[in-house]
Amino acid sequence: MRTLLIGLDAACRPVLDRVFAADAAPTLAALFDESASGDLTSQTPPWTPSAWPSLYTGVNPGRHGVFGFLTFDGYDWDVVNASNVREWTLFELLDYHGLSSVVVNAPVTHPPPEIDGAVVPGYTAPEDPDCHPPGLLSELRDELGAYRVYAADRSSGGPDAGADRSSDGPDAGAADPAIDAYRELVASRGRAFRYLADRFDPEFGFVQFQATDTVCHERPGDWGAVRAVYGAVDDAVETILADCAPDVVVVASDHGIGPLDGYGVRVNDFLREAGYVETESGAGGMPSWGAVGPGGRTDGRPADGAGPLAAALSAAGRVGLTSQRVGAALDRVGLQEAVLEYVPLDLVRAAAERVDFRGSRAYMRSRIELGVRINLAGREPDGVVPADEYERVRADLTDLFAGFETPEGERVFETVAPREAVFDGPYIDRAPDVVLVPADYEHYLSANIRGDPLVPEPREPWNHKREGIVAVAGEDVDIAAAGDTVDVTAASNAAAGDAATSDTVDTAAAIDDAHLLDIAPTVLASLGVPAGAHMEGTVLSPVDPVGRVEYPDYEAGGAVETADRTVERRLSQLGYLE
Repeated sequence: MRTLLIGLDAACRPVLDRVFAADAAPTLAALFDESASGDLTSQTPPWTPSAWPSLYTGVNPGRHGVFGFLTFDGYDWDVVNASNVREWTLFELLDYHGLSSVVVNAPVTHPPPEIDGAVVPGYTAPEDPDCHPPGLLSELRDELGAYRVYAADRSSGGPDAGADRSSDGPDAGAADPAIDAYRELVASRGRAFRYLADRFDPEFGFVQFQATDTVCHERPGDWGAVRAVYGAVDDAVETILADCAPDVVVVASDHGIGPLDGYGVRVNDFLREAGYVETESGAGGMPSWGAVGPGGRTDGRPADGAGPLAAALSAAGRVGLTSQRVGAALDRVGLQEAVLEYVPLDLVRAAAERVDFRGSRAYMRSRIELGVRINLAGREPDGVVPADEYERVRADLTDLFAGFETPEGERVFETVAPREAVFDGPYIDRAPDVVLVPADYEHYLSANIRGDPLVPEPREPWNHKREGIVAVAGEDVDIAAAGDTVDVTAASNAAAGDAATSDTVDTAAAIDDAHLLDIAPTVLASLGVPAGAHMEGTVLSPVDPVGRVEYPDYEAGGAVETADRTVERRLSQLGYLE
């Protein structure tokens, strides 16, 4: 294998430093110690379904088309998939140059592209995804046993699941069914990747580990659980390095993660107080996380809010017994998950207040997008803002959010800007009209309507941060160009049981000013392949550039539906869908 890309979702210095200090991931620690490394600035928005496509295409969301977990057709939505990514991936460009790839667990790669090699899709794919070549998933399961996209058991095995356990004491994940499930999930990634690398003998390999992000969402501050997951990843990486012996190794994350020290910010409540949002209960409106996609309801259930139970919930909402209050009460006694197993999510949400589009001029449709959508006539089905008032309304919204302050007098948003100031490209119309970036990513945004625009405690104590991580190592990598000269073969040799073959120094080289969009051109250059002229990133300093070329225009086909209830439920459990 000539180049291996290891994707660690949400990996960042604050997390890795504590993991490495506990000696929980010695192989990864060696990679970082014996390589050029640095912070990797993510994009807006810094979330998995948009950031990974940016990383492996080298372009911003305005050019590849994915801004969050959801894609919209009017007010209807579906979970994004690879058909919504409208740009060449780096593994498709390698295929164009006659180089083969094995890609395992990369987010938003279902349905998979047809390339020379193998693709096993990751996050946002169904539990039994189509793979390339056809029949590959069955082959993996026959050869290796169970292979899953998502963890089999998400229960924590204890009443304090999700509690903030910030101690560096003994491993909290030692006898925990949820952590055991993640260990097995991570191990299966390594087994699948090594099997496919042996079978296809690719020039390029890409294996992504999502559990490094998920454990921080589900077990915020539980460093024992975090170390357990990183330990499993480390074991998988050790065997991959030993078996595949790549010439170049790139480790990269899509964003960072860490504690939130700010507020919970309910954007639609703020808009309601300012007179932009009208609300309703029951059927219709948004947020409404049920199985609805561009093609309509797909699960055979009645329309959202239909039936006597929904009517009862809606009536209860009118006297103050909303689904949020019911959910909070169930959660306090440990029954919320059990109830949700039997009660359709549509009905649980039926009593929640929602945006009434017919009376609203602007709204937040998904918190992950980091922005506000104008309810524009002729664009939205029930749009009320005339086209000739669009710029005035957008300017008013910009001023409104720029003046939104915390009780301490600090700005809630560090960036309030029109979308074209943040994105560019043919798909900018999919972006929110006004982009809202929380100050230092310390506030938790929500699209739910619950009364108060600003609440003292965020819904989740941890969330995504701007700075991820990158490391580049390999025999042909010019570490001196990034800073100090180090032994870039030591980690791979140590994993294989061999002695290091060159002199070493104590400090790794620094990669400065790295951006998420730099990864694709850097990987291509490491394989002697020129970056696309359309790519916005540059080749990182440890790797020699090989120029740029004009590739054929990407011919986007029609979008296909995800429409998978299990995927929606997974995203809802992690707080991505409200």
